[in-house]
Amino acid sequence: MNLEFSGPLWYWRGPAPWYFVPVPAELCLDLQAASKLVTYGWGMIPVHVRIGGTAWQTSLFPREGRYLVPVRASVRKAEGLGEGDEVTVRLEVR
Repeated sequence: MNLEFSGPLWYWRGPAPWYFVPVPAELCLDLQAASKLVTYGWGMIPVHVRIGGTAWQTSLFPREGRYLVPVRASVRKAEGLGEGDEVTVRLEVR
């Protein structure tokens, strides 16, 4: 499954702070259906992600019926991204 979407980069200030891009709600239904086949636990979905010219492997985080794409510091730095920036994400479910 390959998906492409855009969304804002936001900063979660929880006990383990991190940056995420939310997957649009309409795409989450397809991901929920696929999760039964690919999850390794806790609803996490392994994916290959590309933002701009930077690609990496990670897992989508389930949260309140949606999924979040975690964006690590090295990606934000390489792509010049900051909180609130609109980001185009390409992902492939593994």
